[in-house]
This record gives sequence, structure tokens and C-alpha cells, in this order.
Amino acid sequence: MLMVKNTLLHKAFEASDIDFSPLYDCLKGNTAIMFTQTANVPAKLIKEYKKEGIPALKGAYAEESFFVGADKLEELVAIKSKNELIADVISLLQSPIKNVVSGLNAGGKIHGLLDAIAERNK
Repeated sequence: MLMVKNTLLHKAFEASDIDFSPLYDCLKGNTAIMFTQTANVPAKLIKEYKKEGIPALKGAYAEESFFVGADKLEELVAIKSKNELIADVISLLQSPIKNVVSGLNAGGKIHGLLDAIAERNK
């Protein structure tokens, strides 16, 4: 986290390949900037310490989207990290396999399991 001069940050935004114009109006008063590899980490920190007098969110650029205003904090917190998304996909992929294995273990008879699957697909 760094404290920055608004004019210097504005010039850095202009020199970037990304159009940061939605954030230009946020560059008033004291400005701190956070850089991270995980989009929702700064938002979670701001939300956690919000009660202790940390200033509100002015604006953010995360996952190729702009979030302007303190009311967008919850949206930023809700963004899932890459690791969270991978865990979700693995969980979804494992679910059908677990159902088949538990069905085989519970009944012990493949015939009963196949009948149940055939009945469900009708």
C-alpha cells in the first residue's frame, strides 16, 4: 500500500495502455493505492478495518472492471480468487464420482445402482 500524489497517479493512468478514465474523479483528497495478485484481498482488508476509521473505498480496478464508490466494496469482496475458482471447479468435478462410489459402497449391488440410474433418466 502506497500513499500517492493524485497528479502523479493521474499521469501514470494516462501513460498506461488501459483507459483508467472512470477513476479520474476519485483522485481528490488523500489517496492510497494497493497492488495485489488477488483481486478481492484489498477489499477484504478495507471491510475488516472499516470500523477502525480506515477511509472508505474511492475506486478500484480489478478483473478488468472498474468499481467506483464505497458502495462497490461488497462487490469487490465477492470476487473469487483464482484459487477459490479452481477449488469450486474441482468440487463440481468430484461430485458425480463421489455419488457413484457411495452408491456402490452403500448397496453393494451394481444391478440396483443401474436400475436406480435408469429410473432417474426416464
